[in-house]
Amino acid sequence: MMTEPKSASGERPTIGVFDSGFGGLTVLRALMARIPHARFAFLGDTARLPYGSKSRRTIARYASQSAQFLVSEQDAEFLVIACNTASALALDDIKDAVTVPVQGVIEPGAEAAASASHSRDVMVIATDATVQSHAYAAACAARGLRAIEKACPLLVPLVEEGWIDHPVTAEVVRIYLDELARDAAAQDMKPDTLVLGCTHYPLLRPLIERAVPAGVRVIDSAEAAADAAVRMLGERALLPDLPQVTRQIPPPATEARFFATDSVEKFERLGSRFLERPVANVELVDLGG
Repeated sequence: MMTEPKSASGERPTIGVFDSGFGGLTVLRALMARIPHARFAFLGDTARLPYGSKSRRTIARYASQSAQFLVSEQDAEFLVIACNTASALALDDIKDAVTVPVQGVIEPGAEAAASASHSRDVMVIATDATVQSHAYAAACAARGLRAIEKACPLLVPLVEEGWIDHPVTAEVVRIYLDELARDAAAQDMKPDTLVLGCTHYPLLRPLIERAVPAGVRVIDSAEAAADAAVRMLGERALLPDLPQVTRQIPPPATEARFFATDSVEKFERLGSRFLERPVANVELVDLGG
């Protein structure tokens, strides 16, 4: 019989998960599968997306407000920033804004790539904002990897349209990956690993795995972030009895509350697709300007 994880206070831990939109629900899904008896609070700052078009200062302010909501209003004992843009540009600001441990998505993705790669050359696909930040390249370089990054701006709208296994999406993925392979060859790189540097992309993982060359391993940064969160929770005694790690759909009984700053109906519709279970009773919150 599985022992329920306990927080330092003797209760089940409450884990806050934040994203500017919906994609971070893939991180939540991975967390719920690994820690099914924890409590979760997910906030999508949908009124103020996309973060990628904002200044670093504005992103830091928005993300810090969201983090403070999860800690002060939802009693989160641990935060996972399931947003690549916020992780790239505002992680230090978020850590300064709250008193609980904070986990981003970029460092775990780079760490997983370092563990997987033999050639020490890796590819990263992400949104334009994340690529422009070069956060993945820096995190990979710190681990002795060479990384080549490519922005794939068409993939997010295709995912949100529901074209997960559509021929058009397959062709777009093929074009992006072919371009990335040519760019890598031009730099005399031999990448054997591809990092999905956007939390929307795990929904396209089967399609992407069919499109990459044989021998290239695909790293799901949502899964990597969840694995890293479980390790950090254990190290901080928030999970003294670690649950059995799985990669299954989270059990329906897992306790989760959902919050959005706009478009509750859209959140419920898209959220159910990302989480692979019904998302209902999303609560509307106002975090200010």
